[in-house]
Amino acid sequence: MIETPQIVSTEARHYAGLHLTVPREEIRKVMGPGLQQVYAALAALGVASAGPWFTHHFKRPDEFFDFEICVPVEEPIASSGEVEPGLWPAMRVAQTVYRGGYEGLGAGWGEFEAWIAANGLRGAVDLWEQYLSGPETSRDPNRWRTELNRPLIES
Repeated sequence: MIETPQIVSTEARHYAGLHLTVPREEIRKVMGPGLQQVYAALAALGVASAGPWFTHHFKRPDEFFDFEICVPVEEPIASSGEVEPGLWPAMRVAQTVYRGGYEGLGAGWGEFEAWIAANGLRGAVDLWEQYLSGPETSRDPNRWRTELNRPLIES
């Protein structure tokens, strides 16, 4: 389900982000339109994306998802409607790649969290998912790849 996790240091990345807080059962309804809203804002600003889109969850999802839908950009953007500039800071993270359909992400995160705990690491409250390949690249969910990133708290 997940590749062997590793500890890496990420580089800072600018992004255009749309903050949403939605009940768990609505996540699939808002993700596509939210992503299109971010891309439309970038098009209106004349700014190109600089890589695969991602989400930043401010806390592990429970009955609500409190997160941003993000598209990386080379430079900070101006605000455009609900789309705001953001920065994925440089940080030390535990990182893995989950392979499969999005409905299995919760189990993938569970496996990843177990690895983090078993290795004596402490994760921060937030988490990041980068969608390396998905429905836009293949109809076969077995070919989808999502990078999971959990910022680490230094002891």
